[in-house]
Amino acid sequence: MGKLFGTDGVRGVANTELTAELAYLLGRAATALFGKEHERPVFIIGRDTRLSGQMLESALAAGICSAGGQVILLGVIPTPGVAYLVRHLKAQAGVVISASHNPYPDNGIKFFAGNGYKLSDAIEEQLEQLVLSGEDTMPRPTGSGIGTVEFRHDLVNDYMKYAAQTVNSNFAGVKIVMDCANGAAFEVGPAVFRRLGAEVIVIHDQPSGTNINDHCGSTHLEGLQAAVREHQADIGLAYDGDADRCLAVDEQGEVVDGDQIMVICALQLLRENRLPDKTLVTTVMSNIGLHQAIKKAGGKVLVTKVGDRYVLEAMLEKRLALGGEQSGHIIFGEYATTGDGLLTSLHLVGSLRASGQKLSAMGQCMTRFPQVLVNVRVNTKQGWEENPVIADVIQEGEKKLGETGRILVRPSGTEPLIRVMAEGPELSELQRIVDEIAATIRTEQA
Repeated sequence: MGKLFGTDGVRGVANTELTAELAYLLGRAATALFGKEHERPVFIIGRDTRLSGQMLESALAAGICSAGGQVILLGVIPTPGVAYLVRHLKAQAGVVISASHNPYPDNGIKFFAGNGYKLSDAIEEQLEQLVLSGEDTMPRPTGSGIGTVEFRHDLVNDYMKYAAQTVNSNFAGVKIVMDCANGAAFEVGPAVFRRLGAEVIVIHDQPSGTNINDHCGSTHLEGLQAAVREHQADIGLAYDGDADRCLAVDEQGEVVDGDQIMVICALQLLRENRLPDKTLVTTVMSNIGLHQAIKKAGGKVLVTKVGDRYVLEAMLEKRLALGGEQSGHIIFGEYATTGDGLLTSLHLVGSLRASGQKLSAMGQCMTRFPQVLVNVRVNTKQGWEENPVIADVIQEGEKKLGETGRILVRPSGTEPLIRVMAEGPELSELQRIVDEIAATIRTEQA
C-alpha cells in the first residue's frame, strides 16, 4: 500500500497525523473519483463516539460538497451499519470515521463502495494519488453545483430492523449483560436485543468522547466477566469501538473467543445444512482446536492470511457463508459484506437458544489449546523478517515445540506493533519462548 492507506483505511492520531485538512482532501478526492460515473455522487458517513469524530466528519463532508457530492450524515453507528445502508440506499459510497479498537486519540477514515464492500487496493491507490498529487485540479463547482448535507440518524433504525430479521428466534427469557465499549454499539446493541425480547443489562454505554475502549469492550473483558457473575446472566456480549467485532462470556464468567463463536455458529449451520461446502474460513491465528472441532463434525476449514479482507476474499471466491478471526471479527456472508458484531452476537444467542444448552456447555465443542500472544511495540516494523538475530530465536523456538505446536510472528496492520504468538500443549514453555522472541524483537527493532 501507499503512504496513506493501511490495511483498514487511513488511520492515525487525530489532528496530527489524521487532520481535518486531510479529511477534506479525501472527501474531494473520493467525490472526483466516484463523480466520473455519477454526476452528483451520494456519500453516507457514519462515525463512532471519539471526540475527534465530529471534526473529521465536518471536514470530510465539506470536501465532498466542495466537489459537488451529496452527503448523508448518519451520526454514531456501527461500521457494518454503514456497509448495509450504502447498499440499502443505493448510494455511491459509504465512509466510516473510526479507529476501531484503538485508543480514543486515534481515528481513521475508511471507505465502502456502493456494493457494501471495502474499496480495492487499486481504488485506494487512485484516491491516494489524487490527495498526494500536490496540485488540486479536482472539480470545484459553484452556485447550484455545490453539494448539500442531510442529517439522517433515523436511518440507523433500518439497520437495526434488518439485523433483527436475520435471526428466527425470540430471545424472551435470555438474560444478557452487554458491554458497548462506550462506542458505536451503545444505542443499537441494547435496542435490537430488547426488541427481540431479551433482558439486557448494559455496561459502558455512556460515551464521553474520550472513554471509548477505555478498559472496556472486546479488548478488556474483565468488567463484563464480573458483571455476568454478579447478575447471574446467561451470556455476556462485548463489542469493540466500531462494533464490527464481538466476543462473549459464558454464564460462569469464562471468555468465549472468536474461534469458539465461529465453531458454535458453524455447527449450527451444519445442522441446518446451511454451511456451503461444509466449510468455515478462518486465518492462521485460529486455534488448533477449531480445526479439530470442525473436522470432527464432518466439516472443513479454509485457512487464509491474517486480516478480514483475506477471509472475505476467500469467502467470495469459494461462495462460502461463514468466516472470521479469533478476535471476534466474523463475517456472515449470507447477510453482510463485512464483519458485524451485532450480527455475530444475534446468531450466537440464536444458536444458544436453538441448542437449549448453557453457553459453557456449547463452548466445550472445541478444545482450546494454550496460546500466548505478546504485542511488541517497535519504532519500525520494517526489516524484522530479514534480521538474522530475530530469525535465529524464532527458529530455536520452533525446534523446542517440534510438531506439537507452532509460532507465528507478524506485524500489525494498524499499529506500530509486531505480534508474537505461540501455540502448543504446555503454557509455561510457550510463555518462555514468546518472551524470548519478544525481547529480541524489542532490542533489534528499537
